[in-house]
Amino acid sequence: MATQDLVRQHSVRQRRSAMALVVGLAMGLASVMPALAQQANFEALTLSESSPAASVEGFTNGLSALSSIAGRDRNGAICTGFADTNPDHIMVLQQDFASLTLQVNSGSNDTNLLIQGPDDGTVRCGEDTDRRNPDARIQDQNWSAGTYRIWVGAHDQGQRYNYTLSVSP
Repeated sequence: MATQDLVRQHSVRQRRSAMALVVGLAMGLASVMPALAQQANFEALTLSESSPAASVEGFTNGLSALSSIAGRDRNGAICTGFADTNPDHIMVLQQDFASLTLQVNSGSNDTNLLIQGPDDGTVRCGEDTDRRNPDARIQDQNWSAGTYRIWVGAHDQGQRYNYTLSVSP
């Protein structure tokens, strides 16, 4: 009987350990859910043939490095700056666009952009418009129809800048 009790206790301990592992893994996975499952902090944009341009407003205030959201963009550039872990805006393209320009206007504060989509593997990052204007801009080609997540960040962690984000062909 003593042997059976030891075997039973060992089995109970194994099940508890397995359950703790499963719970731990589930909690770990929940903490790294893809940005697609997250809600945006501010207004969304939808572009189509009849409405090929739009603008939205928000503010920077992030503590997370953009490089932790997406290390490098599709051209190999490191995504710099700080933003919230949730995307600031969701952009839906109802059709393909040959080219788009996304421009941040925060009054010439040092801002950054990260755009992920329409799949998680396609990332575009941008920063200074030019030497005199540190507001971020991305001007790129071949935008496929789909959903894009947009982060507007600041060069320095925790900086709060009000901005307008404009998108145009």
